[in-house]
Amino acid sequence: MPSEQFDCGLVWLRRDLRLSDHAALYHAAQQCRRLFVAFIFDRDILDSLPRQDRRVVFIWESLAPVDAALRERGSALIARHARACEAIPMLARELGADAVFTNHDYEPQAIARDAAVAQTLRSEGRQLITSKDQVIFERDEVLTGASKPFSVFTPYKNAWLKKLDAYQLKAYPSERALDRVAPLPAAVAGGLPSMDSMGFDAEFRMSLAPGEAGARALVDEFRDRISQYHDTRDFPAVKGPSYLSVHLRFGTVSIRELARFAWQRVQTDSTEGASRWLAELIWRDFYHQILFHHPRVVTQSFKPEYDRIVWDADEAKFAAWCEGRTGFPLVDAAMLQLNTSGYMHNRLRMVVASFLTKDLGIDWRWGERYFAEKLNDFDLAANNGGWQWAASTGCDAQPYFRIFNPFSQSEKFDAQGRFIRRYLPQLARLPDKNIHAPHLMEPMLLRAAGVNLGVDYPRPIVDHDVARKKTLERFAVVKAASGMEAASEA
Repeated sequence: MPSEQFDCGLVWLRRDLRLSDHAALYHAAQQCRRLFVAFIFDRDILDSLPRQDRRVVFIWESLAPVDAALRERGSALIARHARACEAIPMLARELGADAVFTNHDYEPQAIARDAAVAQTLRSEGRQLITSKDQVIFERDEVLTGASKPFSVFTPYKNAWLKKLDAYQLKAYPSERALDRVAPLPAAVAGGLPSMDSMGFDAEFRMSLAPGEAGARALVDEFRDRISQYHDTRDFPAVKGPSYLSVHLRFGTVSIRELARFAWQRVQTDSTEGASRWLAELIWRDFYHQILFHHPRVVTQSFKPEYDRIVWDADEAKFAAWCEGRTGFPLVDAAMLQLNTSGYMHNRLRMVVASFLTKDLGIDWRWGERYFAEKLNDFDLAANNGGWQWAASTGCDAQPYFRIFNPFSQSEKFDAQGRFIRRYLPQLARLPDKNIHAPHLMEPMLLRAAGVNLGVDYPRPIVDHDVARKKTLERFAVVKAASGMEAASEA
């Protein structure tokens, strides 16, 4: 280990709720004689959340074993319910920390927060030292031949894979840093604030096991299924996904470990499963670099001309979509899955997003905000990228003229109606061939199956064929206007 540059360092956990393979913790141990570890339940984020938010409980439960591990070494996690931009400089002051170590965050608000913290620390003669941890490649690490950020996924993926080597996937031996943690000063309290004291319901939790142990169990279980991932990933009634997205979001598992696991399987497995799953991890990096280079996408379309689209601000139809009352069974079942569990299968995210923007003609930003409130694995970069992809307003997006038919999507990916029946039990007695579109059944057959359409289950709130034509017209108007503007400029 090289000579220390600092006597005391503070490690600030954020989207990295683990002690293993942790970049900031490793670098702190390399540069400091003594270490403390902190997490801030940031009021700038939490104050706008409802009392029942599974994500806050998941964070709390993932931090508990971190605190326990630190206590075994004679220290403790320092956790505060406060504004991070104020609490971190204050803690550094109280602890006498020469530097604060943390990992990069790529969201605009987080970048602004970190700049404010760095400025305060600098004014007191301290430093903020940050590291790459939540992606494999970041910022300007993967660029086009013209040294520009990529805006199309496939060439980005090819460049990503070409750049990949063992170094990028190497784990940080950060567990050794625990030898450097120090007992807390008497004036600094350790441990976690109670959920109730922060205004949250501790009983409103995910079914997902938290922390590194929870992530480890899922990784081990997925090892036996990754070869079939390509064949099973699109079917919501089948155990196809890895279910690791929440753990990736909160950093209870290292992205380097997952990419290394996938890459090794790609080298040894002749099936497409591992390569398709690795591609999903690359999509994640792709959307993070899009957000970093184009922070305007948080509120604007990646393709500026599509900000001219005149969406339908129909609050009644939006409420029906949110509550699973559209009369399109696969869409409604998907929304009920989200509302009751905080999870939605990836195929269904595309289906419901396409339905909102192209069947109902509602602004993608409305749906993006709803997902941000409900998704356990909400990540701004991925959520924004996915919604703009579905709405055809984003980079490398679904072409606007390719519009998912929710009935055919249902027939293809839930052919036997197993997923639909799970969330819409009132349709359970319908034959497989009819469950995708109950409104097309003869009334007598519906009644025989115990369904009174319009009472037990709604009729479709929109005609898909009519809505499709309207969407094509909506985009055609914008394309024509853009073309005329380009011609006039020429």
